Amino acid sequence: MFRSLRRALCAVAAALLIPLGAGAQTARAAEAAETAAGAGYWHTSGRQILDAAGQPVRIAGINWFGFETSNNVVHGLWARDYKSMIDQMKSLGYNTIRMPFSDDILKNGAMPNSIDFSAGKNADLQGLTSLQVMDRIVGYAGQAGLKIVLDRHRPDAAGQSALWYTAAVPESTWIANLKSLAARYRGNSTVVGIDLHNEPHDPACWGCGDTARDWRLAAQRAGNAVLSVNPELLIMVEGVQSYNGVSGWWGGNLMGVADHPVQLDVPNRLVYSAHDYATSVAQQSWFSDPSFPANMPGIWDRYWGYIFKQNIAPVWVGEFGTTLQSPVDQKWLAALVDYLRPTSTYGYDSFHWTFWSWNPNSGDTGGILKDDWQSVDTVKDGYLASVKAPGFPGGPGGGDPGGPGGSAACTAAYSVSSDWGGGFNAEVKVTNAGTAALKSWKVTWTWPGAQKVTSMWNAAHTQSGATVTATNASHNGAVPAGGSASFGFGGAPGGGGVPSVSCTAT
Repeated sequence: MFRSLRRALCAVAAALLIPLGAGAQTARAAEAAETAAGAGYWHTSGRQILDAAGQPVRIAGINWFGFETSNNVVHGLWARDYKSMIDQMKSLGYNTIRMPFSDDILKNGAMPNSIDFSAGKNADLQGLTSLQVMDRIVGYAGQAGLKIVLDRHRPDAAGQSALWYTAAVPESTWIANLKSLAARYRGNSTVVGIDLHNEPHDPACWGCGDTARDWRLAAQRAGNAVLSVNPELLIMVEGVQSYNGVSGWWGGNLMGVADHPVQLDVPNRLVYSAHDYATSVAQQSWFSDPSFPANMPGIWDRYWGYIFKQNIAPVWVGEFGTTLQSPVDQKWLAALVDYLRPTSTYGYDSFHWTFWSWNPNSGDTGGILKDDWQSVDTVKDGYLASVKAPGFPGGPGGGDPGGPGGSAACTAAYSVSSDWGGGFNAEVKVTNAGTAALKSWKVTWTWPGAQKVTSMWNAAHTQSGATVTATNASHNGAVPAGGSASFGFGGAPGGGGVPSVSCTAT
């Protein structure tokens, strides 16, 4: 993609001035959810990704960027605690974080900036290097049951590069740093994969044989180097821009795989990754085709979808996003989500994805969060509901699904994340307190005043007077013993405080 149009990021000084606060696979999918699919490292089989026990999983996640910028850390920590954002990602039903970084954070003594430590926020990050902060994020994400894919987004914070190397960051440095990260997280299966380089584009080629430009050959060299250090990792290989005279999005053209597949020394570790965007990023010829959006499945088939449909390898759409301001973009996103295959119909036999982005400060797409770094763009998030998928086992005590004959019980904890008088946002965490896996759950509370639910995500609700009953969504009803699921909502007016809540296992 045309990166000159991307990433209009908020300046650090400005950020610090922001006020702080405010079908065939369906049965298989259901069975996997009940047995907490996703544990351990993952591998591939045909077009699917399988967990350590051989159960299929689906990456259904979000991009959280910032480590690739001059901040040397994920963005938004100037406004919120990192744990609260990871909790919110989970509550919204995202199960994986794609985390971009640049090689700058691997320099000795690289430190993060623009982290707010007031009122106890991010307290355990004080004095840590960028890599040590990454360790903490990986640790908490794993505890919460999210997986992470590390994305080598840029050679340095200055900007995107067409090739995987620059004069300042040669290929040897690129590979050495990838190996360093692979070694750093060896044995930690929260980090399931590495995206070798973000959006190779012209003059990068695929299969041309020129070692200075052939991205396919470079991906093989780097992928094998990573696997020599940690053979358990998935290797994510993006496309290029042009192949045989046909151009598309940066990183989005995987047509060359048919003739020149990537070959790794360790089998069943390769995932191909495509990027796809809408008109808020750049115009493409297919958007003005009279048959749009009916033409889009054919476009996607040609560029990358055929890899999945021919059972060559899994396909992960590592980035896609839009402001949704244009009707064309709205039709594009609806068509793409349908193409990615709804989880309720296809289960885990589906494309994988991570939406761009969690951050609101991506200039040409915006994010799932609004500019206050708290509120959720429920319209945008709603487009993704059908392709979200169950989460994964969390940290200690979170992976036991319970045995037959156990008891089902649950508790619920209600917390207010923001209250501005005219309205508020709140989250409810449901925990399986029994010895058997929950199949579904129901939470009830009664407000003391005239509060009403205005929107809710990751649960359905009814309200009678001041009493609200929330029931699980299709993707988060199954909760293993000791595990948890979350949902969030907006309401009005504010000032309702924290009512008592009850949870019923159903």
